[in-house]
Parts: sequence; C-alpha cells; structure tokens
Amino acid sequence: MKLVPFVLCVLFVPVLFGAKPDIILDETAVSHMNLEFAEAEETSFEETIFSLGHIEVLPGKKAIVSSRIPGRAVSVLVIPHQEVDAGAEVAWIESRQPGDPPPVIKLEAPIAGFVSKVNLTQGQPVSPEDALIEIFDLSLVEAAASVPQHLAGKLKLGQKAHIRLHSLPEKVFEAKLAHIAVEADEATGTIEAAFHVANPEKLLRPGMKAEFSIVVSQREGVMSIPRSAVQGDPAQRFVYVKDFELKNAFVKAPVTLGAQNDRFVEVVSGLLPGDEVVTRGAYALVFAGKGSVSLKEAMDAAHGHAHNEDGTEMTEEQHATHEDHDHEDDHNAWNTLTIFFASTSGLLLVLLILLSLKRPHHPSDPSDPTDPQTSAKKPC
Repeated sequence: MKLVPFVLCVLFVPVLFGAKPDIILDETAVSHMNLEFAEAEETSFEETIFSLGHIEVLPGKKAIVSSRIPGRAVSVLVIPHQEVDAGAEVAWIESRQPGDPPPVIKLEAPIAGFVSKVNLTQGQPVSPEDALIEIFDLSLVEAAASVPQHLAGKLKLGQKAHIRLHSLPEKVFEAKLAHIAVEADEATGTIEAAFHVANPEKLLRPGMKAEFSIVVSQREGVMSIPRSAVQGDPAQRFVYVKDFELKNAFVKAPVTLGAQNDRFVEVVSGLLPGDEVVTRGAYALVFAGKGSVSLKEAMDAAHGHAHNEDGTEMTEEQHATHEDHDHEDDHNAWNTLTIFFASTSGLLLVLLILLSLKRPHHPSDPSDPTDPQTSAKKPC
C-alpha cells in the first residue's frame, strides 16, 4: 500500500513537467501585471466555520460619569472622541445648596479611554440619575459572532478565529473564543460566540461589522494553496503554474479541490509540492491568450539553439536543413543586393549617355575670321 503514492507520483511527474506552457510573456507584460506567487506545500490545514457579527465594548470596559448632587453644569471640559486618562477632570457642577458662592464639585473620568458621548452643556441642570458622559476603554474589545444554531455543536472555548472587518479589509485579527451565549436568539436562529480581541492601535470600534472564520479542527499534511490562485467555474477549476524551465512562462493546470477555509483551499490532485502557482494576477492571465512571446522564441533563448515552432528539439536532419536554409537566405540576400546595385549603376550610365546626346550644338559664325573653315574659303 505504501508504494501506491510513490507510483502515482512517478507517473504524474512526466505529465506535469512535460507539459508545454500555455502562456509566455515578455518582461514588460509581467511588470505591468504585478504577478505574485505561492508555493504549493503540505501544511496543517484548518477546517473553519463562517459567521457574521460585530464589535462591542467589552463588559467592564465602559463607564458613565454622573453627579452625586443635584445642581447645574458650570464647565464641560471634554468632547466626543477625546481620549482621557483615569482621574482626568471632565466637568464641574455647581450645587443647589445655598452659599456665596455656591459649592462646586469636580467630576472625574473613572477609567482611561475615549469619550463616547457627552450629554451635558454648560448651564444645564443635572441630577444624580443623569448619565452625563460615557467613556469606553478600547484597548481590549469584544467581537461577537452570530453562529448558526446547526453549527453551534462545533464550538469550544479556546478555539481560534480569523476576524476581518469591512472597514479594514487588509487586516486580519486573531483571537480565542472567550464565551458562548447560554441561550440562542430565536428570531435569527443563531447563538453568540464572543472573542476578546487586543486593540492596541484602537482600530476596532463598537458597532463595526465583522466576518469570522472560526477554526474547529486541523488536518496535517494537506496539500493546499491560496484561494486567490484558483480560477475557472466549479466544474473546471484550474491554476497557473510557473514553468520550471522557461522564464515568464505559465502552464494551465487543472486541479481537483477539497475543503477550503478563509485563506486556503485543499488540492486533492493536479499539483506537486514545490509547484509555484500564480496568486495575484491569476485572473488577468485568463485573458492573456498565448502571451506575447512564442514557444519557439522562449525555447531558443533558454537553450541557446534553434527549436521547432512547437518547442520540440530539432533532429539532425532538421538542423542541417535549418543551416542550409540560413545559408540560402544569406546567398539570396547577397544576390538581391548585387542585382540592385548593378541595375542602379546601369540606369545611371544610360541617363548620362542620354544627357550627353541631348546637349545643344552651336554652329560656327560664317563671318567669324577666326574660324579656320571660313578663312580657308575666303578669296585673297
């Protein structure tokens, strides 16, 4: 039984490495497409369940500022979104007790954090039951996922989750499952699973929508690639593999897929460990056609000698024919130049002769005494 994977691998290697590239690009095209690659490898594959949710203030991280005496506000020192330290002055309240001047008390921030709401203006009457200022500590927040009830049985405390926010699509936050709700929401058919997420940069704010990929199990030795590498429709999935020999050449490889999570997909067949697949730019390659370089040109450049148009090696007879053809081309080129220069020279010679024949002839003047012919005929 142990020989089967080996035999399959041996049988598959010639097919994979003998495949001709489907697309060959030049350097300019590659630079414009900004291609990125990932290596197919056997890793620990995470089985996940997906759910939606939002960010909340962690219980115990929210404080309300109120006045212990009735009176009126004489000073308000904070505004919403302002960050304050614990014990910072936030307002002054004048007591209703008589006095000249009336007694005044200071209101302080009970915790450090951000001012969320200020329900107070200068001169406003206040009483002890009024919630005047609200403060949130956002250094640690709660991410609450609404998990469908039929998946609730897979949840366990301590499970890891990859959390993404619509407002921060490039960031992934990781946290562990802190608590599971004791009752389900009948209206939505979900149960709450809460994660405590560290928030040192204060990027996570209450009310933000989030997506959760909760890791419920792991399998070792699973061949996987990034999901972004997979192209095609569900019936015909494929990836583009970087050719192991030719530069900027890619083979379109059909693949059979298995499970997938938020980042990776399992490859059941079609790839070998170490194959480099195109991730970023894979979709653009679908529309690249054959590319901008022929297979013959790529093979000639890679090996330093001529190949057939389909990229195969030339036989000795083809090499001889190719060399004779090159010599014949050189000879034909030389004969063409010789005929051209000979024709041009002959044409110029004919033009010179014609010009000389057409030159006007001026006869001698009979009365000219210097003309020897006239002098000879004149009587003495």
